Amino acid sequence: MHIEVRSIPGMRAARITATATATVAALVSLGAVTAARADDTPALTTPGAPVVVSNDPHRLTLSWTPSTWKGEPGGPITYDVLSPLGPNAYRGLGSTETAGITLTNLAPGTDYRIALQAYAIGGYSDTSPVTEVRTAYGRAKVDYLNLDWAPTDNQAQFRLAVTNTGTAPLDLTTVRVRYHLRFENGNAALTTECDWATLGCDHIRRTLQYFPPPAPPPGPSPTPTVYPVPGTPFPGWVELTFTTGVLAPGASSGAIQLRLHRPNWTAIDERDDPSWQPATGAWTANSRITLDVNGVREYGDNWG
Repeated sequence: MHIEVRSIPGMRAARITATATATVAALVSLGAVTAARADDTPALTTPGAPVVVSNDPHRLTLSWTPSTWKGEPGGPITYDVLSPLGPNAYRGLGSTETAGITLTNLAPGTDYRIALQAYAIGGYSDTSPVTEVRTAYGRAKVDYLNLDWAPTDNQAQFRLAVTNTGTAPLDLTTVRVRYHLRFENGNAALTTECDWATLGCDHIRRTLQYFPPPAPPPGPSPTPTVYPVPGTPFPGWVELTFTTGVLAPGASSGAIQLRLHRPNWTAIDERDDPSWQPATGAWTANSRITLDVNGVREYGDNWG
């Protein structure tokens, strides 16, 4: 899956992707347009919010009202399909020169926030309003119940349940569930406990995986833009796989109660974990927990 993350300041023309030669030639030929836009105001009208045309597992089709040039027309208009991550930061989902697109790189059964921005050599638009959509369910989903009302104490406690949302029996031995974490202070020491499970904890394997950043090479200290400063949080996950079990369509695995803690029981902070949600006392479909069947993503996306 191709994923692109962009940090977008006020001026968007710098986001044009082209070879250096093509860019220079285009800017020379459109010098008057560039000079006229020295005030850095959008040269294109804002595209309409994306509208869902069809929503099927692994396929989401969108359309929108296209942008137009506010003044003298320039070059062809391209649309970036974006998922906002934070102030001026977006995840790129796709790009097109038409006022519609079919996305096939989104996970089924997952909540997404989607917006658009139009750009061309010599002009850009403001970002469109955001459309929120849950993609159609695939073969399975994960429900989540947070049991820990204090996310900065010395343990995390929650329940997970896998449900077959497809039309055929689901062999649990083909299923992989990942609860995504961030490890603070460079500390990946974590104990994963299965307190109990309807299937029996003996039939559920737990694997801890993490991805610390590379250590800087010997010598003068590098800048933080090259290597993260010591103690920077890094990502990882607790992975669940199953040794037995078949779920009929609509059937659930039943609850799996997990508990995570440091070996020395020092405090952990769950609030920056991508899969964490505040405790509400109720089960919820948590699409920041991911589920794969035979290596194919069927539910969840750990991006914000």
